[in-house]
Amino acid sequence: MTAVHTEPHLRVLVVDDEALIRSGLTMILGASPEITAVTACEGGAALDAVVELRPDVVLLDIRMPDVDGLTLLGRIRLLPDPPQVAMLTTFDTDEYVGEALRLGAAGFLLKDTDPEVLVRSVRALATGAGCLSESVTRRVRTAPAADPPAHSTLAALAALSARERQVLGCIGHGLSNAEIAARLHIGVATVKDYVKAVLAKTGVANRVQAAVFADRAGLVDEIHR
Repeated sequence: MTAVHTEPHLRVLVVDDEALIRSGLTMILGASPEITAVTACEGGAALDAVVELRPDVVLLDIRMPDVDGLTLLGRIRLLPDPPQVAMLTTFDTDEYVGEALRLGAAGFLLKDTDPEVLVRSVRALATGAGCLSESVTRRVRTAPAADPPAHSTLAALAALSARERQVLGCIGHGLSNAEIAARLHIGVATVKDYVKAVLAKTGVANRVQAAVFADRAGLVDEIHR
């Protein structure tokens, strides 16, 4: 008998103070066969839900009246083996984006993100690739909280090989590992190794921070779409 391969289910927790938003996001995610929305809750119940349900990805409202989304992000990131957390926001000029980046947010999504983009973003988050809504990207790249000191930037750049600079530039464009592999004509496994080296040498926590670093270091302009 031939074994049937099934994709592992991605477990997603939606945290938002508005019931309509929770319901809409849960419905969109639930329509994807490889995603399970384990629950949707307000901020006050979020930390307990993360501990109990062990989601792979948390979509977390950055502004909530009952509990601060940034405070929750910080607490979630301190948990053992924490999930990937993407911040949900209504505005692409949200002033809290920079602080969320500093605290380790793996992505930023507008609440009106297209359903197909939302599903793709959750998949990317689960792999550690991070995600950025295009309309949020400009704000993230100008967030002062993530701006590294100039001497640290120069030292990190000097430590990168030519290929690592290329990979970092591609990350700055938001390319996935597979897209970077195709762009640079190398294997995906090799790209993963380069990404790990880039994150270590630049001292950033995730690909979102790496994208900001790449943009500010001028590497994004070196890689043309």
